[in-house]
Amino acid sequence: MSDKPEFVYFNGQFVPAGTASVSVFDAGLLHGAGLFETMRSYNGCVFRGRQHLERLWHSAEVFRLATPSSMDDLLAGMQELLKRNEVPNARLRLTMTMGNTRAAVQQEPAAGPNVIVMAVPLEPYSPRFFDEGTSVLLSPWRQGKHDITVGHKTLGYMTRLLALRQAQQVGLFEALWFTTDNLLAEGCISNVFVVKGGIVKTPPVETPVLPGVTRATVIEVAKANSIPLEERPLTINDLLEADEVFLTSTSMEVMPVSRIERHAIADDKPGPISRRLLQLFRELAQRECPVPQA
Repeated sequence: MSDKPEFVYFNGQFVPAGTASVSVFDAGLLHGAGLFETMRSYNGCVFRGRQHLERLWHSAEVFRLATPSSMDDLLAGMQELLKRNEVPNARLRLTMTMGNTRAAVQQEPAAGPNVIVMAVPLEPYSPRFFDEGTSVLLSPWRQGKHDITVGHKTLGYMTRLLALRQAQQVGLFEALWFTTDNLLAEGCISNVFVVKGGIVKTPPVETPVLPGVTRATVIEVAKANSIPLEERPLTINDLLEADEVFLTSTSMEVMPVSRIERHAIADDKPGPISRRLLQLFRELAQRECPVPQA
C-alpha cells in the first residue's frame, strides 16, 4: 500500500478510517442490533458481492432493518474502496447497524441504518493448513431452530467467538456446533462438509445453518463437475466415520480437516475431493475476478 490514508466507505461517503465514527447511542454498539458480511476480493474484484448483499438484504427483512437505497451503489462503493486503499486482494467487512437506539427501541422514525465497509489487505491462511489439514473442536454448546438469529450474520457474535477461542486455546483451528437435537450444524465461522464413499454431504440450510456464499459456490462447483453432493441431515457418526471433512468460508475457501480433536479423519491428511474442490473453487474465483489487462 502507499502512504495514502486508509479509507472506509461510511454511509455512502469515503472517509479516512481514523475519523469515521458512530454515535454512542447507536443500536449496534449498545444492543448488537445489526448485521455484517465478510467478503473477499481477488484482483480488485469483490467475489460474489451481490450474493453477499442479497443475503444481507434477506436478513434485514427478517429483522425489519432498513437497508441502503441501492444495492448497486453499495457494490460500486466497495469496488471504489478497493482502488482507494490500493488493496486488490482484500478482506472486506460490511457492518450495518440499526442506527439510533431511541428510534430502534421506541419505534421513532430513524434517519436510516449506519453502513460501514472496511477493506484491508487479506492475510491468507498458512499453506500448511491446506497441505496437512486442520484440527477442530466439538463445541459443548448447541444451536436450534427456535433461535431466530441462527442462519443470519448478526452483530451478536459473542457465543461464536467464545467457542472459537475455546478451540484456539487448546491449539485447534475451529469449533463445530451441533443442534439441540444432535445434528451436525456448522463451525463458528464456517460451513462444514463431509465426504463418504465419494459423495460430498453438507447439512441443509434448514438445520439451521448459515447459507454461506462460499458454501453455495462449492455446491455449484461440485455439481458442475459431476461430483456427487447431497444436502442432508448429518450426525456425529457421519462426521467421525467420514473419509474427508472440510470447511468453507470467504477467507478459508475450502479448508481440509484432518482431525476431530484427537480422532484422525481417514489417513489424517487432506483427501482428493477436498483438494479438487479447492482447485475448482480457486479457478472459478479467477475466472470471475481475472487479473486486469494492462
